[in-house]
Amino acid sequence: SEHLQQARIPSGSQEKVSVPDSGPEMAESQVAVAPVVTSKLSVKAPEFYPSGYNQNFADSAFEDEYDGYLTLAEYVQDFLNHLAEQPGCFETEIEHFAETVNGWVTADETLQELVELIYQQATSVPNFSYMGARLCNYLSHHLTISTQSGSFRQLLLQRCQTEYENRDEAAKGDETAQKQFHAFVLFLAELYLNLEIKGTKGQVTRAEILQGGLRELLNVLFSNPVDNNLMCAVKLLKLAGSVLEDAWKEKGKNDMEEIIQRIENVVLDANCSRDVKHMLLKVVELRSSNWGRVHETSPHTKATPENDPNYFMNEPTFYTSDGVPFTAADPDYQEKYQELLEREDFFPDYEENGMALSGPGDQYFHDLDNKMDPEIEEAYEKFCLESEHKRKQ
Repeated sequence: SEHLQQARIPSGSQEKVSVPDSGPEMAESQVAVAPVVTSKLSVKAPEFYPSGYNQNFADSAFEDEYDGYLTLAEYVQDFLNHLAEQPGCFETEIEHFAETVNGWVTADETLQELVELIYQQATSVPNFSYMGARLCNYLSHHLTISTQSGSFRQLLLQRCQTEYENRDEAAKGDETAQKQFHAFVLFLAELYLNLEIKGTKGQVTRAEILQGGLRELLNVLFSNPVDNNLMCAVKLLKLAGSVLEDAWKEKGKNDMEEIIQRIENVVLDANCSRDVKHMLLKVVELRSSNWGRVHETSPHTKATPENDPNYFMNEPTFYTSDGVPFTAADPDYQEKYQELLEREDFFPDYEENGMALSGPGDQYFHDLDNKMDPEIEEAYEKFCLESEHKRKQ
C-alpha cells in the first residue's frame, strides 16, 4: 500500500507492480509513464515551410481547401498563379480544377469572368501564353455550362475578336500599347496551335478563324515596320509558320510566299535596326529549310551500298604497299585491308594478352610525340601528291 502511494499510480490503471510473497527484499514498483501531451500545431503551420515559401502554391492548395475561397476570381487567380510557378502540375491538377469550376460557374456573368481572368493572365504574365492556350483547350471540352451568350470557347473567341479589331491602332501606338498587342498576337498563335475543334464526324481540326486572323495580323505588323512589330512577326513565324504554311498549301494558297516577299522588301527598304534585319533574314533561311523539319525518304529501310549512293562517302581511304588508294567500296577491300594489317605492326611492344614488353621509359613511346624529320616530312608530302595524281588518272 505504501509503495503504491509513493508511485502515485492513478486508480484504475492497468499498470502492474510485482511484489514477492515472501523474502527479505521487496521488488521495486514500476513507475507509470506520464501521459503524452498532444501538440495543437497544424502540419500546415508556417513553421514547417521554408522562409519565403508561399503556401498558396502548395500542391494540395487546390484539392482540399478550395472551399475556403470566397469568390470565383480568388480561386481561379490563385490556380493561374500556381500554374505559372509550377507548370508541371497541369496534368495532375487540371481535372480537379475543371470539376470545381463546373460547380461554381452557373451563370453568364461568372463564365465571362472566367474567360477574362484567363485571357488577362495569358497576355500579361511572361511565358504563360502556351499554358493559357492549353488551359483554354481543356476547358472548352470539359466545361458543361453554356449560357445564352455562348460556350466557353465562343466567349473566348469573342474576347479575342475585341482585341483584334483594335489591331491597327495598337500597332501604331506607344510602347505600352504595342507590348500588349504583341502579347495578344503570340497568345492567338498559341491558341491556333493548341485549340482543338472536334467535327461532326469526330475529326479534330484547328480554328479556321484564327488562321485568317494571324494572316491579317502579319500584314499589320509588316505595314508598321518598327523594330518591336518586326520582332513580334519573327516570333509569330517561328512559332506557327510551318503549321500555317501547311494549312495554306492544303487550300492551294501561296500566302507564305507573299509573306516571305514582304520580309525581303522590309529588309531592303525599311528603316529598322541591323539586328532586326538579321532576324528577318534568319526566318527566310529557316523557311527555305522547310522550317527545320527533316523528312526521311525511307525511314524503315536500312542504308546499304545498293540503295544509298552516299553509303561510302565518309569511309576512310587506305593505301596499299604500292601506294594505290582503296576504300570499303572496292570489291577486294577485305583482301587489301588484311594485307595492310599484316604489313603494319601497330603495337610492336605488346603481346597478345596486352602485357607490355617494354618499360614505361621505352624510347618508342617518346618518339610518338616527336615531330617528323624534315626530310621524311617532305618525302611524305611528295608521296601523297603522287598518289593523289595517280588516283585522278
